[in-house]
Amino acid sequence: MIMSMTGFGAGEASDEKYKVTVEIKSVNHRYLDLNIRLPRKFNQLEGRLRTGIKNYAQRGKIDIYVNYEEFGDAGKKLRYDSALAGEYLEYMTRISREHSLPLDLTADRLALMPEVLTMDQADDDEEYLWSLLGTAFSRAGDAFRLQRGIEGANLKDDILAKLDGMDADVAYIEKRAPEILDEYRERLVSRIKEFTEGMDFDESRILTEVAIYADKTCVDEETVRLHSHIGSMRAALTEDSKEAVGRRLDFIAQEMNREANTTLSKSNRIDISETAVRLKTEIEKIREQVQNIE
Repeated sequence: MIMSMTGFGAGEASDEKYKVTVEIKSVNHRYLDLNIRLPRKFNQLEGRLRTGIKNYAQRGKIDIYVNYEEFGDAGKKLRYDSALAGEYLEYMTRISREHSLPLDLTADRLALMPEVLTMDQADDDEEYLWSLLGTAFSRAGDAFRLQRGIEGANLKDDILAKLDGMDADVAYIEKRAPEILDEYRERLVSRIKEFTEGMDFDESRILTEVAIYADKTCVDEETVRLHSHIGSMRAALTEDSKEAVGRRLDFIAQEMNREANTTLSKSNRIDISETAVRLKTEIEKIREQVQNIE
């Protein structure tokens, strides 16, 4: 299946304690370039995300954003520092004794002393956190893959349509190329007759000149390779494979461009030159589209 490297997907999962949201977005890149932004609470799960993203993409610059919300006091716990409370009590008693002051101290007042009671973040179990993050990630990944698949299908249809037009252009060049030699031979004979005014001339010399001209202008090899490359690209686009084909398509497009350039350089007829220029234009459009394919 042809997949675009550009896509976006979001998913969330929640329970009575947390709501976890995951967003995945990607743009073109030669390789897999992964950037993950996690809240500190989920840092231990980064490795699972890096492994899991390979189920959804093989190439592209991919950003994964993870956020979470807590419901009420979920995930928090109260911590009592008994040693610190004992020190407060010891010093306050000492102050009372040394300065002959009454010790008006209650448990409530002692609890209000700095750092005696503190609110800490509870350490949740890794598997519990993954049950939420993994679910949200899977939902985001499915949406991400669906969008990339839809865009990939559109790219595929567009490139296939361009390949059909290119095939027709190459067939036109194949048809017109032999006619060029016949026309060249006729012009050459006509000119020779015009200058020799009915005198005999060496027919073999004409054949030699035509052969030299044919060698310079023959595009048989180029058209055969162009047909082959077009067939290879069409096969790569339509084959049922889970492998990324973007790099292969880019290589084929480069080879197409090489053959189109050679065809244009050999052409000395306006219609063939125009057709070769049109081929180059379509190939360049295909190369731009291929850059979006995984």
